[in-house]
Amino acid sequence: MGQEYFINSQTLQAKISQLLPTQGGAGPGQDLSASTQIIPIIDLTESASGANVREDIQKAFSHANTTFNLITNTTTVLTSTTGYWRCFGNVNISYGGTSLNCRLEINDGSTSKTVYRVQPPSYATGTTTAQSTNFDFLVYLTAGDSLQGVVSTTAGYLSVAIRQVADIDGNLIPSS
Repeated sequence: MGQEYFINSQTLQAKISQLLPTQGGAGPGQDLSASTQIIPIIDLTESASGANVREDIQKAFSHANTTFNLITNTTTVLTSTTGYWRCFGNVNISYGGTSLNCRLEINDGSTSKTVYRVQPPSYATGTTTAQSTNFDFLVYLTAGDSLQGVVSTTAGYLSVAIRQVADIDGNLIPSS
């Protein structure tokens, strides 16, 4: 059995009153106490809220939360909503001597940063080559950012599905 100690602290009493208003009205003479006895605390918050789903399942695509785009010979804004986004898809290119690249980029309104790019190797000049590449990654967009898909010619196709997995503060957005 542990020993008990009484704690007389105005600062701690004020914090308890602020955090637990129903405990603050007990009146004068109510002191905080501490014990040397170890009492385990089990936090069931995740289980009670349903947030204890495996990480890979939390990133699942569903009918309600998926946006799909097939991009060729253009630049397409995929989303400008802040938060964490899963990007999943495929790039197909057929190169026959023209300049070609397919990429995903984050644009802040004035400059773009490439986060994923596929282009034929330099030795493919003048020959016909085909390339297919899969991708699956996360991006983080802040205010003013947009996720864009860019394909420079009709010889390339960017098939991309996006799904928001968390808001800007990291709060998970469950599959619906």
